Amino acid sequence: MVSALDQLYQQVIMDHAAEKHGSGQVEPSDTSSHQVNPTCGDEVTLEVALEGDTLSGLAWQGQGCSISQASLSMMNDLVAGKSLAEIEQLWKDFDQMMHSRGQEVPDEILDPLEDAASLQGTSKFPNRVKCALLGWMALRESIAKTQARQENE
Repeated sequence: MVSALDQLYQQVIMDHAAEKHGSGQVEPSDTSSHQVNPTCGDEVTLEVALEGDTLSGLAWQGQGCSISQASLSMMNDLVAGKSLAEIEQLWKDFDQMMHSRGQEVPDEILDPLEDAASLQGTSKFPNRVKCALLGWMALRESIAKTQARQENE
């Protein structure tokens, strides 16, 4: 039997997978990141805009399972307007949660992740962890490329 909390988490994931916050047309450029999960075929192209050390814009276009699409949507909501230091901490918290292998994760890690904490159950399934991390990998690479380009200008 599925618990009420599991049902709520499943609904949050399905809602984000359907709504796809931040999804939009992305023109691939030297600062965009294209990531593919070869295990299942999920893919995303993501581009960011930075103003100083703040994420001022993010757009992504992708296809894949509900976990990868929901994770991208949740990530978009979490990082919008945040500083790079805040984004790095969110990444560390999300990564720790995703590698918990179903073990309990402290509230001080889960709380800042907001809706993304609903993906905690995914950590029990190693082949699905890559789906949840796909957008975060694209975000980190796109930020690094954008910073490198700005340093060279």
